[in-house]
Amino acid sequence: MRPTGSLHLGHYHGVLKNWVEMQHQYECLFFVADWHALTTHYDTPQVIEQNVWDMVIDWLAAGVDPAHATLFIQSRVPEHAELHLLLSMITPLGWLERVPTYKDQQEKLSEKDLSTYGFLGYPLLQSADILIYRATQVPVGEDQVPHIEFTREIARRFNHIYGREPGFEEKAEAAVKKLGGKKAKLYAELRTRFQQQGDSEALESAKSLLDEQQSLSLGDRERLFGYLEGGGKMILSEPQAMLTAASKMPGLDGNKMSKSYNNTISLREDEVEVGKKIKTMPTDPARIRRTDKGDPDKCPVWQLHLVYSNDATKEWVQQGCRSAGIGCIECKQPVITAVIEEQKPMRERAQQYLDDPGLVRNIIADGCEKARKLATETMRDVREAMGLGYN
Repeated sequence: MRPTGSLHLGHYHGVLKNWVEMQHQYECLFFVADWHALTTHYDTPQVIEQNVWDMVIDWLAAGVDPAHATLFIQSRVPEHAELHLLLSMITPLGWLERVPTYKDQQEKLSEKDLSTYGFLGYPLLQSADILIYRATQVPVGEDQVPHIEFTREIARRFNHIYGREPGFEEKAEAAVKKLGGKKAKLYAELRTRFQQQGDSEALESAKSLLDEQQSLSLGDRERLFGYLEGGGKMILSEPQAMLTAASKMPGLDGNKMSKSYNNTISLREDEVEVGKKIKTMPTDPARIRRTDKGDPDKCPVWQLHLVYSNDATKEWVQQGCRSAGIGCIECKQPVITAVIEEQKPMRERAQQYLDDPGLVRNIIADGCEKARKLATETMRDVREAMGLGYN
């Protein structure tokens, strides 16, 4: 997660609740992506350090447990940068330029100059972050699935180039000729389209072409599939996207909760401030007076009831609002109570780290040590495969 400072309830319901569950089911590594913060905020690095510690305290407050998961800071494990550099040697420029979020982020952050090498290469740094730990599952929302597929393609390409059997390329080229002139030419064209442009349709067409070849030996068939998309020894594992449910946490104005909309309730918000924020939320415009009937579907407060209230309370809101039997302040009170109740254990957990910041530093130091041990093992294999294992 990028260090953006204190987190809000949108982060909790969209990400952290999943993390808390996953840490008991998998070997999890959660890290602060401080180098990623520099890809878009390279001109304001002074805010990063405090944001890092605020965010880690929020993770701990939410229930992420260092006894069950590894928490660390990206820049404290320099192997991320080394793998990123080495992978950049084999990454086609076109692959980076076609990442969906590249142009999207440039448009969204048009006030910033993002025509930098770091910003173009951030998906590859993201891939290095995953591949360095040979991760099998990466929890992401749907918008991040293309990044995981990109990572899989990078792993395949690396394994194809550096994990091949002796004489692999010559044997693969010989197998191509066995397809016959016309099919060999088509295979070569489709392979080029996939390798250079990441054309997934070309990849599927080439696979279909190979599936139809009954006369190929098993060895030649495997070589051609490997030659097509990267095969051989698996030095870098191909991760799978673990889709997580999108956050249904609305902001105070009914839009998605986001700092950029200034509509958030922070994870450790003061109780009085929580009450004040929710009490001043806009409601159904039709309810100007207490006696006016309303429609919960047109009220941002109802969106919060969907997250926090039980069926009985939701029924009470529907009946009371539509009949003007309850006022808007009455309607908001159960939500205020539920949010404060949810935050209470978070504030309690956070307090020990606020009282003794050294505890957080120690947790991160231990996590960095564990992460670096794993990263070092991967880099040893990568260097050896690339011919850089000499002393």
